[in-house]
Amino acid sequence: MKCPYCGKENTRVIDSRPTDDSSIRRRRQCDECGKRFTTYEKVETLPLIVVKKDNNREPYDREKIVAGIVRSCHKRPISMKQINDMVDDIEGQIFNMEEKEIPTTTIGSIVMDKLKDLDEVAYVRFASVYREFKDVNTFMDEIKKILKK
Repeated sequence: MKCPYCGKENTRVIDSRPTDDSSIRRRRQCDECGKRFTTYEKVETLPLIVVKKDNNREPYDREKIVAGIVRSCHKRPISMKQINDMVDDIEGQIFNMEEKEIPTTTIGSIVMDKLKDLDEVAYVRFASVYREFKDVNTFMDEIKKILKK
């Protein structure tokens, strides 16, 4: 690592600690000039591409998942912390698949599984949009599935 003060490459780490956003904060000292500086290391992830129903492709966007869940949880007793924790779990599952491209159908299924465990009303709301329910009977079929369990 080059020293930002003198430009020499002889620096050493004198302290390391994790940060809240899963990066590592390193305190470094230059062996040449003796000055200290801080660097942050973050794991580089491969860009994930989402394949839409119409086969269009776009970059993965966490905020789209958050927005969909927030809409389905409207006026339900669910905190933003619960939603963010759920999205963290969903992202963990998605990135652990180690795929470069992932269909929205896969993401939607994971979201529905998580919502079903969290809140059944939010689950039905999300499913109605995700599965494009056409009429009341489709709603009733989904509700009957929940009631059987």
